[in-house]
Amino acid sequence: MRDHHRNTSNTVKSTDWRAFLHLIRQSEPPKLILGIALALSIISTLVGLVIPLFTKNVVDSFTISSLSTGKIVGMAGAFVAQAIASGISVYLLNYAGHHIVAGIRDRLWKKLLVLPVSFYDQNKTGDTVSRMTNDTSVIKGLITEHMTGFVTGIISIIGSIAVLMYMDWKMTLIMFSVFPIAFLILFPLGRQMYKVSKGMQGETASFTSTLTRVLSEIRLVKAANAEPVEYKEGSLGIRSLFRFGLKEGKIQAMMAPLISFVMLMLLVVLFGYGGMRVSSGAITAGQLVAFMLYLFQIVMPITQITQFFNQAQKAMGATETILDVLDHQEEDPYTGDTVTNAAQPILLENVIFGYKQEEPVLKGVSFTMDAGKVTAIVGPSGSGKTTLFALLERFYSPQAGSIRLGSDSVERFSLESWRSQIGYVSQESPLISGTIRDNICYGMQREVTPEELERAARMAYADVFIQELADGYDTQVGERGIKLSGGQRQRIAIARALLRDPKILMLDEATSSLDSKSEIVVQQALNNLMQGRTTLVIAHRLSTVVDADQIIFLEKGRITGSGTHEQLLDHHELYREFAEQQLQHQASSAAH
Repeated sequence: MRDHHRNTSNTVKSTDWRAFLHLIRQSEPPKLILGIALALSIISTLVGLVIPLFTKNVVDSFTISSLSTGKIVGMAGAFVAQAIASGISVYLLNYAGHHIVAGIRDRLWKKLLVLPVSFYDQNKTGDTVSRMTNDTSVIKGLITEHMTGFVTGIISIIGSIAVLMYMDWKMTLIMFSVFPIAFLILFPLGRQMYKVSKGMQGETASFTSTLTRVLSEIRLVKAANAEPVEYKEGSLGIRSLFRFGLKEGKIQAMMAPLISFVMLMLLVVLFGYGGMRVSSGAITAGQLVAFMLYLFQIVMPITQITQFFNQAQKAMGATETILDVLDHQEEDPYTGDTVTNAAQPILLENVIFGYKQEEPVLKGVSFTMDAGKVTAIVGPSGSGKTTLFALLERFYSPQAGSIRLGSDSVERFSLESWRSQIGYVSQESPLISGTIRDNICYGMQREVTPEELERAARMAYADVFIQELADGYDTQVGERGIKLSGGQRQRIAIARALLRDPKILMLDEATSSLDSKSEIVVQQALNNLMQGRTTLVIAHRLSTVVDADQIIFLEKGRITGSGTHEQLLDHHELYREFAEQQLQHQASSAAH
């Protein structure tokens, strides 16, 4: 987890346990319920330790007349009490485990929503989802299934050995001479099993990641005829999992007979030596039966304790990955001033920014966006236009320079207040799975009236196609809006922006990927949206640029020209080339 944890294996374990317990404490576990569950488990185990002694007395004084009703009722009562205590304990532990996991998941979910965009740039979505689902389930498994087994197992083993030593220490020592031999054989196999299960976990995660990637982009796979390539990659994962499975099988094939052999040896020693002791009168037949019952109370918990340590190792790994997310620097959306007047110029002064410190994308960008005017950003691909948008939305902070609204730095304002002033429409407007109404009203903190909804749709020219749909505003758009055309998706995105009534508009040339018919309608909708708002447009088309109040030409992260369309035509060679290409493109489109 941290470098100094790696000094010794002991340090790692203790630190990991501390981190694990810290994570559990922060999720506010129901301490009383956990305490009751453990107490009931311990009582149940202690009752279990008394039962063999009870059996010994019954066997030793076994005649029909000695079987009094009181003894039978007492024995039955002990069994019933043990079963009830055990059942209640299991339920309470499950409750506590699920409560703790719900607490951890709640913290994770809250955290994931306030992590900056840079976190998602560096982490795969599949891995982050795995933190939320699989890793928390591992912790739940340790609490609900293995924790009591570990505690009661230790009590059961210590109690059984103490009673056995008291009953006949010689026989106990002879019996337990088998355990060191078994340990020497089984311990290396256990370590091997742990390595294999770790490898299996890693391979399963990798295989899941491949499946998620392929199935979420199945259209691309089919369009690119990539089925054979993906089949090959998936098959490699399946074969690798198969090999790990076989290794696991081999170890189990060696362990199972060894454990059976050890048990057989124990029984042979118990009955052979024990039989001699009974015939010589050193112990009674009842004691021999009790010995056998105690032996089971020692052997059974050993497997439980082994499982606990295996699960604990997995839980430590899961804790580490969860804490990596929880410790990550987060955004605070609500701290800062409220924007009271967004109808002011936006000034960028010597802004420098790169996704990597040593590779700047924007290199000293300075310009002013006048309030209520349209500023168009033009430039070759990779010049930093989209990065500029990301900085204005405050997904990232400039490494140098400043962005101001009037005389105030935008950093003064809370993220929630600043972002509520911005309407953003991109080339591929993202839609969520749900209805058209859900998508238009997405992110609104208040109830939207039907009149407001219809007005936004009308101004976005979306009402026409929505009315033609059988379910109208309740039409399901499918995952990522797949059931709608590009033009329909754009108009819904524009309706969403209109409903928010932002003062600042950012348009990532929202018509560039549309056909000419859709483009005309969407352009009309955008004109409605731009009325009286400070607008910044990434421009790919000449029509957008000609109408702009100001054009900024961006090249490799630097501004190489600014002015109106006519000014740049006269003085900027690259801009002239851009305009000529657009005119040729329009002429060829018209000819077609």
